[in-house]
Amino acid sequence: MTAATPIGDVDTSAGLLRLGNRFCDAAALLTAVRLEVFTTLHERPASAGELRERLGLHGRGLDDYLRLLVALGVLRKTGDRYANTPATDRYLVTGSADDIGGFLRGAYLNLYPVYAGLAEALRTGKPQATGDFESMLDDPVAVGHFVRMMDGLTQGLWEEFRQAVDWTGRGSVLDFGGCRGSLVAHLVGHTPGLRGAVFDRPQIEPFFAEVAAEAGVTDRVTFHPGNFFRDPLPTADVVIFGHILHDWNPEERALLLRKAYDAVTPGGVLVIYDRMLTAERDNVENLMASLNMLLVTDGGGEYTVEEIGAQARAAGFTSITDRRFGAFDILLTCGRD
Repeated sequence: MTAATPIGDVDTSAGLLRLGNRFCDAAALLTAVRLEVFTTLHERPASAGELRERLGLHGRGLDDYLRLLVALGVLRKTGDRYANTPATDRYLVTGSADDIGGFLRGAYLNLYPVYAGLAEALRTGKPQATGDFESMLDDPVAVGHFVRMMDGLTQGLWEEFRQAVDWTGRGSVLDFGGCRGSLVAHLVGHTPGLRGAVFDRPQIEPFFAEVAAEAGVTDRVTFHPGNFFRDPLPTADVVIFGHILHDWNPEERALLLRKAYDAVTPGGVLVIYDRMLTAERDNVENLMASLNMLLVTDGGGEYTVEEIGAQARAAGFTSITDRRFGAFDILLTCGRD
């Protein structure tokens, strides 16, 4: 087994203290996203005083906070005026084409608080989130935060996904747990003749309708409301499980893969992408993603390529291949004869 590569210096007391305080760095960035600092500075650079007025802040600690964002590399300062960096201006401005802020807002609301319970989760194996997914679905505001969080996580992968799949002869695509249908809307909008569908909980359908209308593909996409475990899936030439199987324990994943096999038309493919672990399990980002599942689900966690490949074969899939996908994901393509 290869050794994990540490993030930063962990061989000195100062380095260990720095690692232990990285939660402060995360809080600084997540707070800037929540306060719309980057969106405000996208309009024009501003002094601390101007930002105080534009953001409705008290002012105490603000200059130190903005200087910290500069030190972290997410803002620039010229004279007394602050401005976005090229990266934050591209990725953290609300409404921009490459905005990933939806995921960070969700992380601030849903993940950041529960990490205080990591020790308890490791002792008991139980999630530490105060609410559950079912109760969240009854709150339209919370559902809105959730679906935008999912978009923020995958937005930069949509075109790469389209390029990674062979669409020759494929007339239909189904995104299982596809939330607002943003990926399906992108695929349908850029692939002539392709029709798309999303299978997800009924409370998400209004958000799906918004995306379909914005993308101009309402006549080519369909939303199928249902329960993942109780209801059959509609059939399609390409079925997608994206960032979904990690929500469930191995037995539940096996069941969903069997359902996927029934949904894929003969000659079609199941495409899975997720923060899969390597055999050595030494990827820091993906290991953290697996701990996220420990903290917010009853039995979920990331899995290795070998584990999910074996389960896909047991479900009946053949010609299973994998490739790197985006910065952290692995994409598995499973053919059905």
